[in-house]
Amino acid sequence: MKKFLFPADGDIVSDIREKYGYEGDLARIFAENKKRSVSKWHHYIPLYERYLSQYRGTGFRFLEIGVAKGGSLQLWRKFFGPEAHIFGVDINENCRAFDGQDGQVRIGSQDDPEFLRSVVEEMGGIDVVLDDGSHMMPHIKKSLEVLFPLLEDGGLYLIEDLHTSYYRGFGGGRGNKDNFFNQIRDMIDDMHRWYYPGEPPHPEFEGKVSAIHVHDSMVVLEKNEGHPPTFSKVR
Repeated sequence: MKKFLFPADGDIVSDIREKYGYEGDLARIFAENKKRSVSKWHHYIPLYERYLSQYRGTGFRFLEIGVAKGGSLQLWRKFFGPEAHIFGVDINENCRAFDGQDGQVRIGSQDDPEFLRSVVEEMGGIDVVLDDGSHMMPHIKKSLEVLFPLLEDGGLYLIEDLHTSYYRGFGGGRGNKDNFFNQIRDMIDDMHRWYYPGEPPHPEFEGKVSAIHVHDSMVVLEKNEGHPPTFSKVR
């Protein structure tokens, strides 16, 4: 990963602004982060702004998979504001130290359905999920399988660092059937289930994946009630 590492003395805000035409304040919040470590790919910052800025200043419910050193929760608290209900989950017991600081932290595995459901129950539901956990193919799929059906209609499910889909050490690899992007291709078929016979590939999502946005290493899924399409011909 060293070949991608930005120079320690580089201007993060300028790099993001110049490459991506980004003028929001999340880049500054990220660059000025202190106290707890956080790492982000620069091109994620404008994507976060695009999809998540609508929740700023609201009491929405946000679940991040992967707490690491606590810096990400700190970043989100500064970005979303004091009204947001922020929870983080991690398998590392050391992350208990961050509980109650910028959000609530619960310890457990992202591929444990019972644990995930208990966290969502405690939260009173979820509006946004951000999977920044193990990045292992089976874990990504299990979390999505459990959490997406629990997501409120109109909610978002973000999965990042999906370049691991091409790394065999994470269960992926180009041409590997377990590469997560193969599931995304199936989910695109789910969205178009009206146009072909037979069952959709992933009926567990109940036809509620209303949009799929694929970016470099990040996928954003929108959840909304699906309706059989109709069209009109007017003169």
